[in-house]
Amino acid sequence: MAKVYTDKDADLSVLKGKTLAVLGFGSQGHAHALNLKESGCKVIIGLYEGSKSIAVAREKGFEVFPTAEAVRRADVIMVALPDTKQPAAYEKDIKPNLTKGKTLIFSHGFSIHFKTIVPPKDVNVIMVAPKGPGHIVRRQYTEGKGVPSLIAIHQNPGRDAKKIALAWAKGIGGTRAGVLETDFKEETETDLFGEQTVLCGGCSALVQAGFETLVEAGYSPEMAYFECLHELKLIVDLMNEAGISGMRFSVSETAKWGDVSVGPKIIDASVKKRMKAALKDIQSGKFAKNWVKEYKGGYKRYNALLKKGENHQIEKVGAKLRAMMPWMQKRSIKGAQAAY
Repeated sequence: MAKVYTDKDADLSVLKGKTLAVLGFGSQGHAHALNLKESGCKVIIGLYEGSKSIAVAREKGFEVFPTAEAVRRADVIMVALPDTKQPAAYEKDIKPNLTKGKTLIFSHGFSIHFKTIVPPKDVNVIMVAPKGPGHIVRRQYTEGKGVPSLIAIHQNPGRDAKKIALAWAKGIGGTRAGVLETDFKEETETDLFGEQTVLCGGCSALVQAGFETLVEAGYSPEMAYFECLHELKLIVDLMNEAGISGMRFSVSETAKWGDVSVGPKIIDASVKKRMKAALKDIQSGKFAKNWVKEYKGGYKRYNALLKKGENHQIEKVGAKLRAMMPWMQKRSIKGAQAAY
């Protein structure tokens, strides 16, 4: 079993006297910045001119600087920007202001692992990646708890990279829950694989296929929605809390029999074969190359595929049924944009 680092293994005084800059004030950026500030660290925010997040960050009590100036002033710099936007920001604002002894922090390994960013050898390059979205990282911290996190060391010229990574993890609450050490390659490739084949891509495709199968067979869209999407949360919550066996313990015998006897016929060896092909594309850099190309081409296919998904019948049925559920937090994606 890998070593689990906790509060006793991390020393916040490592960050004492240092200026920490968080570039971006989106999901992860705002959580890291606020948690570190409340842990007693000196935190500034770096944002591009005209960013909508400038007013938000100032309202939260932060000094906000243009990205280049924030990098110049800081000792430790967290790059909390979208993967595709990091290289341009790095070349324009970060690289010219990086000097020997500074530390770059990432919350995901994409840019470093796939070399869309290649930092100079005289700066520390580390990762601190909470295994949860920013709003959960923030909420858990305010409740005196934390989200399990990963750390990784890519470059360590200062011989203090691991201490800084652990201190940062402690500052955001990660060591309250436990911190595991990985490397940029493992974190990046497993993260992309999980997103594509199970958590986002696999799950949404499975739900849509199940919904379509029932509707095409003449069942009502409402029943199809309840059975293939709505109740998924109940099962995932049980798995999250007690594992797959724990979930099976909590459902009926009929559901269990259907699970173990029919499930492997649906998600069969051919699916695993395609999963291995997807993993190979990630490992070889093919996925990253195509994703960067898609971004540089103006997100045409990306936007078209998202639009197609938004227009699927399951979205219209779901919106109607969710309106009947007052206990459920509603979220609109119309006009929603991640801040950075």
